[in-house]
Amino acid sequence: MHGLGVLGWLVIVLAGAAALVAALLGYVDNWLADAGAVAIATAYTWGLAARTGGRPVIFSALVLVLAGVVVALDDDALRSGAAVVTAVLTAVFAVMATIPAGGFIRAVRETVLAVLVAAVGALATLGWAPVVDLQRFQYTVLGLSLIGSLLTVYRLGSGFHGLGTRGIVTVLTGSLMLVVTVGYAELLQRYGTHGLVEAVDDAVRWSHSELGAFPRPIIALLGVPALTWGTHMRARRRQGWWVCAFGIAVTAPVAYCLLDPGRSIVEVGLASGYGALIGLVIAFLLIRIDLRLSGRRSARGRRQAEMEEVTAARPEPGRTHALW
Repeated sequence: MHGLGVLGWLVIVLAGAAALVAALLGYVDNWLADAGAVAIATAYTWGLAARTGGRPVIFSALVLVLAGVVVALDDDALRSGAAVVTAVLTAVFAVMATIPAGGFIRAVRETVLAVLVAAVGALATLGWAPVVDLQRFQYTVLGLSLIGSLLTVYRLGSGFHGLGTRGIVTVLTGSLMLVVTVGYAELLQRYGTHGLVEAVDDAVRWSHSELGAFPRPIIALLGVPALTWGTHMRARRRQGWWVCAFGIAVTAPVAYCLLDPGRSIVEVGLASGYGALIGLVIAFLLIRIDLRLSGRRSARGRRQAEMEEVTAARPEPGRTHALW
């Protein structure tokens, strides 16, 4: 996408988001919410297809037709399916829309951009008004998003042979962290001691009482660190794409965050924001460790590693260009 194409795409996304916000606030009828959801789903399909070297016209037209059928039939099962597809498209596209970051501040910028893209997608996911089992919906979106992200990154990262030892360790660690952060509550109940469970419950209650929300563990411990560190690493090594793949641990939760009827928008925003702040601290430490390990064990090597953070510029297509 270039020039007028990018401008037109942005106009569609902003118009769709405005329609969804107006519907959420009760200013317009539900038909406009449907139109906004269709617009966002179609635009994100175009963006993901264009970014990954696919056929944006064909895929976006197909999504537009299918979305129109969902709206026309107005069936709960079809709406729920459309919500799943929209959330998955959002999660993967938000990661693919990032570019390499030469420094920590730029990496933070890319993470913020991905979260904003996911937040607009969250409006579209809610706009479908799905009738779902929330936990099953979350697991489905996370699983499909991870599969989509890894399949895309497999091409971007030159296959498994491009991983290297550190890359393999990173992917295995990311997979383990995803399992732990998704099932931490069940793991605590099943394997945690009574004292540990009580301490965690007290911390959650205190956080809700004093801070208004409890940080999302999957965002804080995996999603934001992976996306921030991954975009930073991509400026130096293609392996960074494998780290970015686990960025869906922030984009997917944001994409479905508005579906929980038991949590207000303010609480959802605070929980995601607190998780993001913790994740950025972790990402900063990971980046410093990575730079230190990349340099030789000498003062000169450390200086070279620090200079690398500023001067690194591995070639990669721009944000509005196909990645291959």
